[in-house]
Amino acid sequence: MKNFQQNLQKLEAADTQVLGVSMDSPFANKAFADQIGVTFPLLSDWGGETTRKFRVYFDKYKAARRVNFLIGKDGKIMEEQLDDAAIDPSKIVDACQRPKLKN
Repeated sequence: MKNFQQNLQKLEAADTQVLGVSMDSPFANKAFADQIGVTFPLLSDWGGETTRKFRVYFDKYKAARRVNFLIGKDGKIMEEQLDDAAIDPSKIVDACQRPKLKN
């Protein structure tokens, strides 16, 4: 989350909306955002319905995997990063800055 916050200006300049999603409650998300200084919206998937639909729920730990999705304006997933790769958003930032996304 902090890495996306650090790249927020670049992403917004590329007409990209950043959203965080977790299975935590809205209250926990707000406390977490306040604690680490995140200014983009953190959405709550309380109960995990969306997490399961995107197939990123990890049954073993009863939690969501770390994942980044770049979703195009047509609603299709254009880029995806899972687990350790999702810590560094540079691939997503680079994809957002490609000229084809600015059209």
